[in-house]
Amino acid sequence: MNCARNCRRLYSTQNQEDPIAICKFFHPMSNWTFWATEFDGEDLFFGLVIGFERELGYFSLSELASIGKDGKILPIERDLYFKPTPLSQCK
Repeated sequence: MNCARNCRRLYSTQNQEDPIAICKFFHPMSNWTFWATEFDGEDLFFGLVIGFERELGYFSLSELASIGKDGKILPIERDLYFKPTPLSQCK
């Protein structure tokens, strides 16, 4: 499944009480996890981000892809086995 292709357009779920996360990105050596619900079709995602805080916000694919490029830390990965899930169940 191509998560970017299956995400809804930006702002399309803003009135939904419990939007569906279509894909999940994570850092394998930390607790940082990103669940995408919306995508602008180019680079910008919106969804649930859990890192230092648990918050809804924007994150970019290019920014995620840049993590670990220097070889000093592991890169962000996409969970290939993640199934679409309501945000309320993403932990």
